Amino acid sequence: MVAHEHFVVRIPDNLPLDGAAPLLCAGITTYSPLRYFGLDKPGMHVGVVGLGGLGHVAVKFAKAMGVKVTVISTSPKKEEEALKHLGADSFLVSRDQDHMQAAIGTMDGIIDTVSAQHPLLPLIVLLKSHGKLVMVGAPEKPLELPVFPLLMGRKMVAGSGIGGMKETQEMIDFAAKHNITADIEVIPIDYLNTAMERLVKADVRYRFVIDIGNTLKASS
Repeated sequence: MVAHEHFVVRIPDNLPLDGAAPLLCAGITTYSPLRYFGLDKPGMHVGVVGLGGLGHVAVKFAKAMGVKVTVISTSPKKEEEALKHLGADSFLVSRDQDHMQAAIGTMDGIIDTVSAQHPLLPLIVLLKSHGKLVMVGAPEKPLELPVFPLLMGRKMVAGSGIGGMKETQEMIDFAAKHNITADIEVIPIDYLNTAMERLVKADVRYRFVIDIGNTLKASS
């Protein structure tokens, strides 16, 4: 394979290629808004909505930046994963009104990774004054955005896609320094159809990585 050097990312030797591969998508998608919107300062409190392919990496990056992290999920079953495995500081069940009420006005920012339909008002009210709700998930249908809660506190709702080559290299170097990789399941190419079926059921923790090298060796 030949590529222009401008579009090549150098992977440090201590970063395994399989665990680094999803960082080129999920990693930069979550790293970039943390940096761009200034949610990377030690001592800040950042919420991460959704604990999937994007969310679990967002937690890892935010924690490495010294940020206090609260995972917000509809599923109470993910609490142990968030706290014990990923090292989040706290966990909120978004359907638990008492828990959400207690967290009102406590967060400097929120990274929302959810691509399903979900209400934004319960998230906006979690923000402090001047807080930022950054959308990185992409729901198919428009979400309802209540304006009044934004006015009361000069809060912001923004979006972020991925990042440029310079920032992607910065993200990879940061990941190597802090030993951050995506949680993956390595599969051969002939498992792809089954993997797609499992993706539909959200039955993956948290990214599939196709082992092209060994697949080619086995078929030769």
